[in-house]
Amino acid sequence: MFRSLAGVNYRIWFAGALISNVGTWMQRTAQDWYVLTELTDNDAAAVGFTMALQFGPALVIGPFAGVIADRMPGRRLLAITQVAQALLALALGLIIVLGIAELWMVYLLALGLGIATAVDAPARQTFVGELVGTSDLPNAVALNSASFNTARLIGPAVAGLLTVAVGAGWVILINVVTYGAMMVALGLLRGNELHPMSKAGRGRGQLRAGIQYVARRTDLLVVFTMVFLVGTFGFNFSIFTATMASVEFGRGAGEFGLLSSILAVGSVAGALLSARRERPRLRVIVLAAFGFSASMVVAALMPTFELFAIALIPVGFTALTMITAANAYVQTTTRASIRGRVMALYLTIFMGGTPVGAPVLGIVANELGARWAIGVGAVAALLAAIVAVLWMRSTRDLRIRRHPADDPWWRLRVRYDGDDFSRRMRNRETATQEIAIIEAGVRKS
Repeated sequence: MFRSLAGVNYRIWFAGALISNVGTWMQRTAQDWYVLTELTDNDAAAVGFTMALQFGPALVIGPFAGVIADRMPGRRLLAITQVAQALLALALGLIIVLGIAELWMVYLLALGLGIATAVDAPARQTFVGELVGTSDLPNAVALNSASFNTARLIGPAVAGLLTVAVGAGWVILINVVTYGAMMVALGLLRGNELHPMSKAGRGRGQLRAGIQYVARRTDLLVVFTMVFLVGTFGFNFSIFTATMASVEFGRGAGEFGLLSSILAVGSVAGALLSARRERPRLRVIVLAAFGFSASMVVAALMPTFELFAIALIPVGFTALTMITAANAYVQTTTRASIRGRVMALYLTIFMGGTPVGAPVLGIVANELGARWAIGVGAVAALLAAIVAVLWMRSTRDLRIRRHPADDPWWRLRVRYDGDDFSRRMRNRETATQEIAIIEAGVRKS
């Protein structure tokens, strides 16, 4: 489960990222609560619009950020994005502490943070491969999710208590300090123990090449569709928990932070279970999507605050199982030289749907209630799972497997219209790409 931590570089990265992520979750919690209760009168749509501005830039610049990630050294690019995010957090914390914050100011800073995050995300995802190499990449991706959600377990609870004690502004200023942990970690990494990936040189059509690569891989298109549906309508947990805490149950900032932390309990468990798997499988993504839909329905029906909090544990578990498996599947079946662009497209689909989904769910919560907003997320996850099942049925005769079990070669076998086609390949990535090409040809014929 923790094999990636055997490497010194990954241990340094993991520690720095954990501290930084705790601060990030503290800021998110304090910011959302401040918008909901101080700058507006429990307006869930305003929270949704803030989230839309924070994630919206991924729709526009996310794919171009992938080109940058494939060109620039990851260490240098991450240092730049960390400084930018720290400066934006400093500005937000100061205007709140000084009592001059207005809603438009928060919107503007959320947009700036969204731009910095859009550039940071593909670089952060692909840099993991440089820390551990290809063999341990699925494990490292899962442990990154565990780190992120351990921070979600700690950050919101601390933010809720500190928001009551000292105010949202000071909570956000604490986050500025935590960015220093990531900067220190980047400085301490041992360059001679990194696994540098081949970087693309400057050239025309690099973004188009990434899009064409994904378009040829129908398995990736299915994963991207699932991630879009769930990310757009199911992963707006700030709206769900904030409105359920304040409107449905009449609770305060402390209870709101507690809900986010309880949600993270399931998320950490899901991420750690994913870390035990040697490689990600598409069926795990599908089963987790079904489970996420069912658990969201159960949570929406809970009559009390305590039961709702307990119901969030399986929500977090299934959500992180799905998204961690999807992330690892995309990374491990994509060649390294184009991985930054593919991951940027993946993150654009995942985060870029928030500007659409967050305001819609905010309006649903305002007009129909928070429970109906959670129900929308459940329906979206169910549709995502159905899309994948239909695709899997249409390609059920396409298989990649080892035969016999101890054979170092991968055998790709296709049965179409009564005929068998078989080929041996040295690695699973090549076999996965080949199966996509064959499947596309079968559909065309």
